[in-house]
Amino acid sequence: MSTADIRLVVLDMAGTTVADGGLVEQAFTAAAAELGVLAGAPEFQPMLDHVRATMGESKISVFRHLFGEEEKAQRANAAFEQAYHDLVDAGHCAPLPGAAEAIAELRAAGRKVALTTGFSRATQDRILTALGWQEIPDLTLCPADAGRGRPFPDMALMALLRTGTDSVHQLAVVGDTGYDMLTGTRAGASVVAGVLTGAHDAERLRADGATHVLGSVAELPGVLL
Repeated sequence: MSTADIRLVVLDMAGTTVADGGLVEQAFTAAAAELGVLAGAPEFQPMLDHVRATMGESKISVFRHLFGEEEKAQRANAAFEQAYHDLVDAGHCAPLPGAAEAIAELRAAGRKVALTTGFSRATQDRILTALGWQEIPDLTLCPADAGRGRPFPDMALMALLRTGTDSVHQLAVVGDTGYDMLTGTRAGASVVAGVLTGAHDAERLRADGATHVLGSVAELPGVLL
């Protein structure tokens, strides 16, 4: 099946279509402080390294790994979301160059587009509102909508079901992290494209299953159309 047969494009948000600008790390620093782990403490850097390595994964899953107890993970997640919301509301949120245009071009050519995230629905909606992107995609999904977040295939497969796409072979999954690539390969997507505007480099993206590595999402219509 050629790339021209793709009918559904599942796009990540932060780092892929939305500029991250270090917001995740800033919000994590606030979340860690809520749990008594201050920047500069011996345990802080290993935690931050884990956050960087697992970019793209559901944030509550990351906090469960870091803090163990569910109550602590939920407190950290709530603090993370509040800090992230404050940063978004303060204007620290912007589309990556060419992202909105790429989505519009794909949809104009008859492709369905879903935007997915490892954030909660509240955080995803906050970003979409800040960008004025509520009507840009056909569908938006967060981990809670599908069952499990990345690296599981749930969000990609939920997007396929909700858009009535006939086959996983008509699916493209695009993101900036290895977890996005694992999601795409596990979902059976024909195109699993990594972009170099976010967390992980080309080596990591290819190691986790990328069929294409692009400079940015702006190059995606040239691959698919």
